[in-house]
Amino acid sequence: MAHARISMYLPPNINPTQADIAYGCWALPNLKKELQSEDLLTRQKALMALCDLMHDPEYVYQAISIGCLGSLTALLKDSDSLVRIKTTEALCIMATHSVGRTSFLEHDIILALSSLLNDSHSACRENLHQVYKQLAQLPAGAQGIINSGLIPSLVWKLPREEEDIQELILDTLAFCLQKDATEALGSRAVPFLKQRLLSTNKNIRSKAAQVLIAISIPLEGKNQVRKYDVIPILVYLLKDKEQEVQASAAGALMYATVTTEGKYAALDADAIDPLLQLLSSPLSKVRLNATKALTMLAEAPEGRQLLQAQVPAFRNLESDYNKTIQRAAQIAIKVIEWKP
Repeated sequence: MAHARISMYLPPNINPTQADIAYGCWALPNLKKELQSEDLLTRQKALMALCDLMHDPEYVYQAISIGCLGSLTALLKDSDSLVRIKTTEALCIMATHSVGRTSFLEHDIILALSSLLNDSHSACRENLHQVYKQLAQLPAGAQGIINSGLIPSLVWKLPREEEDIQELILDTLAFCLQKDATEALGSRAVPFLKQRLLSTNKNIRSKAAQVLIAISIPLEGKNQVRKYDVIPILVYLLKDKEQEVQASAAGALMYATVTTEGKYAALDADAIDPLLQLLSSPLSKVRLNATKALTMLAEAPEGRQLLQAQVPAFRNLESDYNKTIQRAAQIAIKVIEWKP
């Protein structure tokens, strides 16, 4: 005769680490209550379930409307590392949606996250920097990061973080410094970026040069790039094996050589020959940035004299498929052929 036995194993397709999700419109209200529970396991399970739901923008909107952001903000200070990691992960997923980013700015999430800049767990820090990167792509988000006084902290963290996080910080700085580079210039950002230009990581080299483009928009930025001898390194990077690095280095030189001092620093570093080599690059932004940088150098009498024999190379670019490059080549030719 057969006997009934209770299995020691969990039923199939059951995740014991995730809270049961209520049906329909009750799912998020129940999870919100569980996020506020005093029981650690209940909070952890609720966060696991919430992270899954946040991939749907409709759930993101509902979560914000019922006040889940307040609960998540409070959990950023939780003593349990898993709770902090999953909380920042939930916020990171929400930040990929437009409604999430807009609500973050309204609920002061930028400052709330800053308390975790020195968290002992890299996963937690990486999630928060993902959020900052997403927010910085909005003009209001970039301004919010600046207004929160976080630029000096981001600059200081740059050489001290893991490489993956360094890339995120550089992305965030590139967006923010286009709005206002004042605090970065006062935080010795240029020497820190100079170090990153020499990184063995191609993404870090390229992104550091992109931040230098943003920081060189104001006159003080151009002056600091020259003062800290960054221009010879940018010239060296024009010969980098990676085309993205070449494009970023040429773009940074384009801004750095707007001033007379910058022009002569680049000429002293023999920038013309490697820039001329880039005019035939298969990557359009490399050709464009190189053309514009050479135009800057042609404004100096010595640079114009050196480039007069290279006009045919610019003539070739007048037939480039990219109309922006065509216009840049025409301007370069006018500058090179100008007679005082």
